[in-house]
Amino acid sequence: MSSQEAEFDIIFAGGESCGASACVTAGRLAAADPTLRILIIEAGPPTQDDLAHTQPARYASHLASDSKTVKFVVAKPSEAVGGRSVVVPGGQCLGGGSSVNFAMYTRAAASDYDDWVTKHGNPGWGYQDLLPYLKKFETYQVESNQETHGYAGPLKISQGGIYGNVGEDFLHVASKYDPKRAFTNDVNGLVSGCNEYGHWPKWINGVTGHRSDTAHHYIYNQIDNNQNLVILTGYFVKRVLFDEYDRAVGVEYVPNTQIHSLSSRQPIVAHAKRLVVVSAGSLGSPLILERSGIGSKEIISKYGLSVVVDLPGVGDKYQDHQGVFPPYIASDQSLTLDGIVRGDKEDVDRWSPEWVQKGTGLMASNGLDSGLKLRPLEHELKDIGPDFASRWADFYANSPDKPALYFGPLAMLVGDASTAPKGKYFSVLYFLEHPATLGHIHISSGEDPTSPPDFDPAYLTEAGDVALLVWGYKRSREFARRMPCYRGEFSAWHPKFPEGSEAACNDDAMPVAVDAPDIKWTAEDDKAIEEHTRAFVSTTWHSLGTCAMKPREKGGVVDTRLNVYGVDALKIADLSIAPGNVAANTYSTALVIAERAAVIIADELGIKGV
Repeated sequence: MSSQEAEFDIIFAGGESCGASACVTAGRLAAADPTLRILIIEAGPPTQDDLAHTQPARYASHLASDSKTVKFVVAKPSEAVGGRSVVVPGGQCLGGGSSVNFAMYTRAAASDYDDWVTKHGNPGWGYQDLLPYLKKFETYQVESNQETHGYAGPLKISQGGIYGNVGEDFLHVASKYDPKRAFTNDVNGLVSGCNEYGHWPKWINGVTGHRSDTAHHYIYNQIDNNQNLVILTGYFVKRVLFDEYDRAVGVEYVPNTQIHSLSSRQPIVAHAKRLVVVSAGSLGSPLILERSGIGSKEIISKYGLSVVVDLPGVGDKYQDHQGVFPPYIASDQSLTLDGIVRGDKEDVDRWSPEWVQKGTGLMASNGLDSGLKLRPLEHELKDIGPDFASRWADFYANSPDKPALYFGPLAMLVGDASTAPKGKYFSVLYFLEHPATLGHIHISSGEDPTSPPDFDPAYLTEAGDVALLVWGYKRSREFARRMPCYRGEFSAWHPKFPEGSEAACNDDAMPVAVDAPDIKWTAEDDKAIEEHTRAFVSTTWHSLGTCAMKPREKGGVVDTRLNVYGVDALKIADLSIAPGNVAANTYSTALVIAERAAVIIADELGIKGV
């Protein structure tokens, strides 16, 4: 950019991932006031009209080891996960996670947002406060008259372009095997849907079959007519710049050499006349702050940086949802995404024309057709065991809308398909909705934004989390082996049970009757499941909480207007500000934060119509 072009009213500092939140907030402000000069800086590539992003079924392609649309953050080794260094992916492309995620429409429990007020000291951020924003961004295309949904927003939610047998088999088993739980036509009613089975909606346009991401529906739809909305892709934000009064006045950024073959890595400066908004996600925003001199003074000083604000909460309280995706072999007749994921020409050629012509078929699916927000019943709490008892009593018992696990089928193999025989697979996956553990992420260099961070997600360092996942595996097996599509376990990716165990896996099997007796699990089986869980547990790509919205004296980083404590003209608008976890895939929460941020900023800058 020329020196004249390098001055803007508002800069959205992604540069790790200018994700879902940045696109929403910037898009709303640009649409309301096209005279605003707005700059969006993104570390990854553009996504406009790229089939890898617009066709929902291709989402697994972004998890390839050479992906340029996802960054892989490697944690330090931990004995709690079998000595592994877990890897947490995060979207790194315009639209961030919204452009690469599983497109699974899930909303939090109402009490999760109320906790933001009562437990974390954020008046105005409870469920009733946020409901208008939750409705604002969506057009809910699933048959419903629920008042908690929106019907005129830019993002479409539907059942997708096809409904597969794996999802139907799961619900069939649920109706017979688990009669104490009900069924619902809205598993995401915010105040309803917990412990009720149902079909699962998707972030997919029910008419076109396209992914409902924020890049296409908030940014790309207006850039041709708004020259003041400037997008820079392929650049890392190094730091925020301040004047002598600690007011944010711009950013430094450097090219991503994976995308730009530029010889110089000298920082480029862009100036902000009115506001800088850091929106790089939970894995990126705290690192930008620390490189800017905002964070724990011990960490900042360690890397030779000047302390602008001593905020120990920066990079602290990392949260995620940990899960396991045990694979089962599916019948030849099953509709699974495996062929599309592998790039098999036969499957791609079969389903692509229907998607182009009608917006339907397997390309307009994510393979997640049904599920349950699972809250253990009394007899199940006994099965989970005493390690989970205190967590239940302290956190769940008095919040009846809070599930402990997500539980449901996914019609594909999750993992490195090159290490598995070619075929059709499914998983009955499960993940923790509110893990008890808190981790951290911090810089390891004061100058290099590509330096791997000091990252510890703290997975499975609490016994209650382990106990819940061990029980989740048992439930997965019991459901899977009753589903008509089941043809055995892919035993290489299952626990190694003791010889003679009734739980021994079988790579070639047929379903048992729905009313067949459960496996008799032994203490030795439990040990095998725990060992397997520690070796295979993974992220579900739901990082949040690393720049929490709380009072400063409680470790907060931003206030309820999203202002970073101790400086002026600097806000954060992304999932990093979430002070507590949510029982949901986090896309909808990122959106509600972003919509609220747009209104806050518009109010402060005197912009109407947001």
